[in-house]
Amino acid sequence: MTKNFVKNLPDADFERIVIVGGGFAGVRMAQKLSKSPYQVVLIDKNNYHQFQPLFYQVATSGLEPSAISFPIRKIFKNKKNLFFRMMEMEYVDTDNKIIETNKGLIAYDHLVLALGADTSYFGLQNVMNNAIPMKSVAEALLIRNKLIASFEEAYNQDDPEIRKALLNIVVVGGGPTGVELAGAIAEMKRYSLPDDYPTMDWEMMNIYLIEASPRLLNGMSDVSGEKAKAFLEKLGVKVYLNRAVSEYDGRYVTMGEYESIEASSMIWAAGITGNPVPGLSDSLINRANRITVDPYHRVPGLENVYVLGDLASMHEEVYPKGHPQVAQVAIQQADNLARNFKNLKNKKALRPFRYRDLGSMATIGRKLAVVDLPWWSFQGFFAWIVWLFVHLMAILGVKNKLFVFLNWAWSYLSFDASLRLLIRPVKPRKEAYRDWLLEETKKE
Repeated sequence: MTKNFVKNLPDADFERIVIVGGGFAGVRMAQKLSKSPYQVVLIDKNNYHQFQPLFYQVATSGLEPSAISFPIRKIFKNKKNLFFRMMEMEYVDTDNKIIETNKGLIAYDHLVLALGADTSYFGLQNVMNNAIPMKSVAEALLIRNKLIASFEEAYNQDDPEIRKALLNIVVVGGGPTGVELAGAIAEMKRYSLPDDYPTMDWEMMNIYLIEASPRLLNGMSDVSGEKAKAFLEKLGVKVYLNRAVSEYDGRYVTMGEYESIEASSMIWAAGITGNPVPGLSDSLINRANRITVDPYHRVPGLENVYVLGDLASMHEEVYPKGHPQVAQVAIQQADNLARNFKNLKNKKALRPFRYRDLGSMATIGRKLAVVDLPWWSFQGFFAWIVWLFVHLMAILGVKNKLFVFLNWAWSYLSFDASLRLLIRPVKPRKEAYRDWLLEETKKE
């Protein structure tokens, strides 16, 4: 079937820049090119921008999804040269400068790929089938539903062994996501769940954090990694280092020669891989599924194709294996490429990208965090205050900032995350009737 060009996209009076991906890099670059002499078209499969660093708070009932999601169309409001289309890219035709989407074709003069990364399971098929990742708001909600459903089931369970398996939670991956998630679940166990389920013996519940390397927070300083481990253990989390998960069948977590853990819930935060870009040569993609680019974000051998953020593999002397896949890299790369597009129009020299490390941080729980700045590392309550401020300022939208602040203030004063709602999707009537009919047929 022949695809037509996307409807309701005006012809470009200027050169058209198509940005694929509405994450930190894509949205930032579009904002920076507002009022520039380019037509900018941003496409994404969702019509909202997701603030990934706070996914774990949605998963643990601390925040509503709407508090960390911002409508992209609202960002583009009154920006006459910015256009957004909700669609998915299916193929890149670099010879004809066209991208194919599920809604039609879009021609480009410049193409910016900022698709980000997805969860990597390192080839573990059963882990992929049974564990829950956390790379989107939808997956964070799935985790929330899974945890609350397990608590409800355990509360109605007479068999202590089954109850224990329902209560046990395993988090795999000792990076910031895994550390923050394990700490938040531990605080739920300590402050919230005993009030919700007063007759439950919460000593039966175990929270495990499993990391394959010798330490937590490998992208941060040794002292921050050690402090994070100490903070987690203080909260009651069982931290296992130098252990790699090799199997999970939905009930037992296997770690090589070590004893298996029985748990109905396993959350996978152990690795990421770049999202695929159909149409690009395999020679441009490295082992981590990232696309090689030069210091100006250009893909070698392709005309006017650029890559930003987690998907980009750019090598500096300080980062011989590529930059860390964090939001600050994506934002700084977007700023640099937007500046270079303006320099092109003004016939100025292009600026090569140099990453400026502004620091790293992770929160482990209430009043506990670790912060690494280029000149200083600190931990504890002050680090937690800094973490709160930085993340609050990074959220898009004044209303979202206010909602998040109020939620955090309420949780701090009341020791209660009040959003423990089990909201499950309802099947359409036709689908529900079909399933019922199938079951009745089996009975006959």
